[in-house]
Amino acid sequence: MHRREPLGGAEFAPETTYLNSASSGLLPRRSADALRAALTESASYGTMGRDYFAAATASRAAFARLLDVPAERVAIGSSVAVQSAFVAASLPAGAEVLVPEGDFSSLVNPLAVHPGIKLRTAPLEALADEVRPGTALVAFSAVQSLDGRIADLTAVREAARAHGARTYLDITQAAGWLPLRAADFDFVAAGAFKWLLCPRGATFMVFGGDQGRETEWPAALHGSWVAGEDIAESNYGPIEPAATARRFDEPHAHYSYIGAEQSLGLLAELGVETVHAHNTALADHYRAGLAERGLTPRPAPGSAIVSTPGIADAEQRLAAAGVHVAVRGGLLRAAFHLYNSTDDVDRLLSLLG
Repeated sequence: MHRREPLGGAEFAPETTYLNSASSGLLPRRSADALRAALTESASYGTMGRDYFAAATASRAAFARLLDVPAERVAIGSSVAVQSAFVAASLPAGAEVLVPEGDFSSLVNPLAVHPGIKLRTAPLEALADEVRPGTALVAFSAVQSLDGRIADLTAVREAARAHGARTYLDITQAAGWLPLRAADFDFVAAGAFKWLLCPRGATFMVFGGDQGRETEWPAALHGSWVAGEDIAESNYGPIEPAATARRFDEPHAHYSYIGAEQSLGLLAELGVETVHAHNTALADHYRAGLAERGLTPRPAPGSAIVSTPGIADAEQRLAAAGVHVAVRGGLLRAAFHLYNSTDDVDRLLSLLG
């Protein structure tokens, strides 16, 4: 293959061979520098800084541009689990929710434990076929955390529309490297600390479909002071919710969004299409090397995540050599991102023997 050098230049200089972005991404240098400056500022101006909203507002706008959606459709929060609980609470009693078998717990569990929801599971590959009359919501990840399988987004979306079901898409393992159309789905959640390279605690939710009309917004269940139309008048007593998706904001972790603004800016400069081509080329090079060793990686080419059965016991040996991967469900999982190179792949393969 054409040899690939890392993207991002001086933004990254890891002391390890880091192939674990599906667990947590690396912070760019500019994000780390901004966080250090914010910490210094906090010594004189408090932990909300001199302007609590500036970085969050800029991060919302940067995420919206990256996903090609209006910023007015984006809410900011703290975790996908909280967003899932919000979606669950927006459903009517007795609602049937369809999810893939084995999808990530932060997406599925808040739906499973919500009183009155009837949760049904199906294999990911059969998800579109399993949508039926009476299905209220289809909730699924664009890319599976366990093994990197990519959902057929178009098929699921069209099946849901045909049966009057809403869609809830988790793009935590996709945003930042996989081109996708977030506006096509009713709810889209993204934990930003993986492929989006943000500090943990930055999370975004897109409200797509017909939502945004005054009569179509779900109830603003969080109802915090930051969600008021006039924030200056929203500190005491009942508030008037903002006219935009900001009505669903949680009071945000200030430092998380200080870093998020910078990380999302870097990804915008590089472009998701460029990152996608880079990541998948490295992953395919790794797949080819595994096949030469008689191993059967999954999923098929096209994913930046490669999970392989039969070699999970190599994880500790790799870590000792400074190569960071993960083991999930008995699979050795490697994840390739913009700061990785062909040399990183070749080193991993050589250590696997």
